[in-house]
Amino acid sequence: MPRIICIDYGLKRTGLAVTDPFQIIATGLTTVDSRELINYLKNYFLQEVVELILIGEPKNWDNSDTHATPLVEKCIESLKKNFPAIPIHKVDERYTSKMAKDAMLEMGMKKKDRRNKAFVDEIAATIMLQEYMRANSH
Repeated sequence: MPRIICIDYGLKRTGLAVTDPFQIIATGLTTVDSRELINYLKNYFLQEVVELILIGEPKNWDNSDTHATPLVEKCIESLKKNFPAIPIHKVDERYTSKMAKDAMLEMGMKKKDRRNKAFVDEIAATIMLQEYMRANSH
């Protein structure tokens, strides 16, 4: 079975998470420099079959766009251009960074590791993917 990949896109860094081939477990994949995202995905898609790309959609509490929304929209256009055969779905990313930081604390990560924003981005992508899988399980 193909995987689902989730993207927590940011100006500098992008966190990635992916399902196992049976789409049962969401796991953090990595964090990449945002400028390298498309190249990273091209290489990844050569090795793994992916049927769906999820991308976090930044929204304010009142559902209005944030300063990051245009960046994500630009990324979506690039994904569509480079991977036209793979559908892209936006998922709500509100509170995922806070949830990621809380999870890091609960896991007992050292303060130095919790300050590493790359971990936060990867965990946030994993949380979005888990939420999507939970909401869409049959």
